[in-house]
Amino acid sequence: MSKKYDAIVIGGGVIGCGVLFGLAERGMSNTLLLEKNELTSGSTWHAAGNCTHFGHDAKITQLYVNTLKTYLRAEAESGQNISFHKTGSLRLANSPVELASFNKLTSLYEELEIPYQVISAKEIKKYHPLMNLEGVLGAAYTPDDGHVDPTGVTMAMAKAAQLNGAKILRQHPVNGIEKLNDDSWKVISNDEEFYADRVILATSFWAREMLLALGIDVPIYALEHHEIITESHAEVKELSFELPTVRDQTVPCNVRQEANGFLMGIYEKHPIAWNTNGIPPEFGQELLPPNIERLMDHIETCMWRFPIIGETGIKISNNGPICYTPDGFPMVGPVSTREHEGLWLATGFSVGIGTGGGTSQFLSDWIVNGEPPYELDAIHPKRFLKPISKDKAIKDILAVYAAGYGTPE
Repeated sequence: MSKKYDAIVIGGGVIGCGVLFGLAERGMSNTLLLEKNELTSGSTWHAAGNCTHFGHDAKITQLYVNTLKTYLRAEAESGQNISFHKTGSLRLANSPVELASFNKLTSLYEELEIPYQVISAKEIKKYHPLMNLEGVLGAAYTPDDGHVDPTGVTMAMAKAAQLNGAKILRQHPVNGIEKLNDDSWKVISNDEEFYADRVILATSFWAREMLLALGIDVPIYALEHHEIITESHAEVKELSFELPTVRDQTVPCNVRQEANGFLMGIYEKHPIAWNTNGIPPEFGQELLPPNIERLMDHIETCMWRFPIIGETGIKISNNGPICYTPDGFPMVGPVSTREHEGLWLATGFSVGIGTGGGTSQFLSDWIVNGEPPYELDAIHPKRFLKPISKDKAIKDILAVYAAGYGTPE
């Protein structure tokens, strides 16, 4: 195996495999992905898999749109099923302000050619007959939304990249990254040395420690995030269609159908940071101990909005780490310093599945063409060039998470 590559991607989650796929699609196939465990081992495998087309900003929304297109293209090229369920999504408006903000987006979606409409509370019943609509004035409805299998989409992009010539090495933790005098990079893994003109770091909550070794301080920290799956319910089983995903700012959960039960992604109002002094090197695909008692206020509110959930038992409770930056957006793009030229970031994703495919395409365009397809300062790493104190970064992260349970994770 050649050990000199055009690019080395570090991290085998949905983002790393997405970047590898994007580069290979654009003809940069002399590439290598290094994964410390198995593909999807980090936060990818326990994600809810929601995909949406909803966003208040056209440029960010374009990442959502391109995400699903990328996943479906990878499925077609690789033959790997991604299990896309096209269910649609409802975002509930509980105030005139929310309803007005949804109406203002109509022209944006017309320009983007995305199916979108604002529907009345009465119309909601047609799409979700099992919900308590007390206080609801209407909803933003995006019918092309749905959910995918996170492992399936990751494997599809990995296989498609390999079919185009890219290489993947599992069980290859990276022990060191070094910039060489000729401006190339050396990456050390399992006592092997690999060389590349570019290194793309897609290592989620491991990125902070890897970058500190290079003298780069980024405010990326992990939080605990619960996902609850209920037992089946006869009324759900009797439906002739799959219920849409529901997001409601008064209910700190994203709720969708899972088989004949429900999946709730819970965004705690008092979240818990996890291992802010460093991720244990042995940590791989493990989950954290769940804490149902801590979630009871959230679950009770959820049962108020969805009374049927109160009639089901909890089948699975997953508590897994996810990473955040202080503003909730990922860090995507080059490290803009001369001594780190050729080092690229694709990390800090709190919405990995929902934006992973589109963001990977965006970054791949940037790497191959030398410029991004369009300006998107909101995700550029340069916004954190000035170090932020650890205490402030974590405080801001906890706040953005607590306020962000309406986001499409």
